[in-house]
Order: sequence, then structure tokens, then C-alpha cells
Amino acid sequence: MDARFLGITELVEAPSVAVVVDVMRAFTVAAWAFAQGAEKIVLAESLDEALALKARHPDWAALKDGPPAPGFDMVNSPGLLRSVDLGGRTVVQKTTAGTVGALAVKDASLVLCAGFVVAEATARLLRTRKSDSVTFVVTGDDGQADEDLACAQYIARRATEARTDAAEFVHRAAESRAAAELADGVRQGVHSDDVALCLEVDRFPFAMVASLEGSLMVLRPRAVLSLTDEASTTLE
Repeated sequence: MDARFLGITELVEAPSVAVVVDVMRAFTVAAWAFAQGAEKIVLAESLDEALALKARHPDWAALKDGPPAPGFDMVNSPGLLRSVDLGGRTVVQKTTAGTVGALAVKDASLVLCAGFVVAEATARLLRTRKSDSVTFVVTGDDGQADEDLACAQYIARRATEARTDAAEFVHRAAESRAAAELADGVRQGVHSDDVALCLEVDRFPFAMVASLEGSLMVLRPRAVLSLTDEASTTLE
């Protein structure tokens, strides 16, 4: 598999397959939203669009980066989100980097959104698809965020070497500027457990696939068979 690692501004054309990585915190939060029962996540282009969608659909839940704000139900924090019941609800998400990266590749034939919490399921989906070329979109810090690059490189390695050890990649993410800013309270709308939750590997057994549904970019979970399940299915 030919893997390319690009920042959002380096994208000059729609890739065939894109994996958009935002570890701290957009796609860790998205995975937690699905774990808390959300049906789907609409990726908004702007705060105004998120609020407009919420106004048209009062039963939807809207979340954003930073501190709480009028019109938004939640902030972009896995530590805060894990106690919220989202059973059957639609979530509207707008973040500084992750949602921007996903919208930048909305014309790709396959868009996966990922963090460490869904790394193996994402890699397994790439293995199943047997893609010749995959573009990993490193969303943070204009493509320089080491937590996103480390996770992207880990998923790329896992896609071809299933038993790759995560320790080196997680250590890099733990030492990143984003991790330090979250731990030191530089960013707002933060829970003390956010860094640890973002660094959990394979917490959830699903990948997250984004695709256009009408005019909206919608993220949904997709269950992926484990190696054990694959073997059992083959034997049957």
C-alpha cells in the first residue's frame, strides 16, 4: 500500500481513499459519540451552519471546540461526552481541524475518520479494501501535529503489518504539543481525562466512514470483523 501523509492545505485533488486523522480531539470525540448511542454525525463547515442545522432540527445535538456556547449542547471533549446519553440522536460536529479535513476530501471514493481509539478497525477496513494508495490527512497544526502523524503512521503500518506495536506511536502522541496544551489547560472545554482517553488504542470495534448524504457530509460507524471473527466465518 502506497501511503501519503499530507496536511489539509497540501491536498490538491481528491484522493481515492482518505483517512482523516484528528486524535486530540475531534475523532476521539466522534467515536465516543457513537459509543454513547449516536446514530450519525453531521460534519458542519462552520459554526453558523452547525447552529442553523440545530435550529432546523431541535432534537439534534451540536458540539464545538472550546468553551460552552449558546446554541451548542456539548463541547469537543471525550471526557465530558462519555457521560452523555446520545441514544438514537444525530450529532452536529464543528471543530478547528478534524471536520475541516474530512470536508476537504469529501469527493474521495472512501473517507475514513480516525484516531487511536478506532485504529485497528480502520486498518482492517483498509486491508479488506486492498487499496493501492491511501492518503492520510494529518489535520492538526497544518499537517505538523505529531499526535495525528503518529496515529496515521500507526494505522498505515497496521494496514500492512497487523501485529505492529502501538507503544512508540502512542508515546509520540503523548509527548505532542496538543497533549501538553490539553494537560496544562491551555485549551478550553477540556476534561482532565481527555489526553488519556485520546491515547487509548482500539477502544472501539468500529471504523468511522464519512460520505455525502445530499448536501451534508455524514459520519457513521461501520463494524469491522476482528481477525478471530474472520477466521470463524471462514471455518463456517
